[in-house]
Amino acid sequence: MRPVRRATLAALLAILSAAACARTVHDDAGESVDVPDAPCRVVSLAPGTTAMLFAAGAGDCLVGTIAHSDEPAEAAHVKVVGDAETLDFEQLLALRPTVVVVAVDVVQRVRIDRLRALGIPVYRVHVTRLAGMPESLRRLGELTGTREVAGRAAAALDADLVRIAARYRGRQPLRVLYQIWDQPIYTIGGRHVISDALAMCGARNVFADLTTAAPAVTREAAVLRDPQIIVVSAPPGYGDEWLAQWRRFPALAAVRDGHLLKFNDERIDRMGPSVIAATANLCETIDAARATPGVPR
Repeated sequence: MRPVRRATLAALLAILSAAACARTVHDDAGESVDVPDAPCRVVSLAPGTTAMLFAAGAGDCLVGTIAHSDEPAEAAHVKVVGDAETLDFEQLLALRPTVVVVAVDVVQRVRIDRLRALGIPVYRVHVTRLAGMPESLRRLGELTGTREVAGRAAAALDADLVRIAARYRGRQPLRVLYQIWDQPIYTIGGRHVISDALAMCGARNVFADLTTAAPAVTREAAVLRDPQIIVVSAPPGYGDEWLAQWRRFPALAAVRDGHLLKFNDERIDRMGPSVIAATANLCETIDAARATPGVPR
């Protein structure tokens, strides 16, 4: 990582000066974060947190974000300071952020540590269950002083969750393998929010016992767990290829019953508020498989 140049020292001093008159809020990790009452200048380092900040009514506070932050459409007008692999600290400092919002499972720890070493407050978002999304929005509203807008958005999400849960309550649980990469196979662990989404749909993640958010598993391990449905969330053009690999195991329940499904709703990977709408879509996809022979309803 490059050292901070002299040209950015003025921006750094401005950040430190703003932090001198601060109030304290608590992030999703329960940590205290001191932020100034004004001005509100936020840099978001994940597409999902960018979408959350807009939903919380803090779009006007956003001065920087990272590549692929395309939800909502207004996010395209926010300055980009990097991507998932690289971050331009000089550009970030030049934006004079009063706080940087990060997603715990997305932003590398070394980046968080460097931001803190520069004296920039870091607010961590950590949502592992769908019910945590509305609560996280409310906390963001406290951070940015937009609690009323955030509260309304959170209440709407709460209502959506109630409707989804009511629709699929009582379904006999299905064993589901949710695949997010191939060669090696990556799936989702029990602490990932998609595992919670599957449970809401009346399904059970066959790798729910793994605590890693996105663990690598062998194909043999997946076969031993005999999923009744295999859902692949593949990049465009790869879904059929991934599913073809599973057809080499005709004794597998999902293959035998023809329940090899493609699911391409990017909102479930972005981890913004629309993850709840994406969950409803996932539930409909799984429920359609229930209606075919071989799967109990």
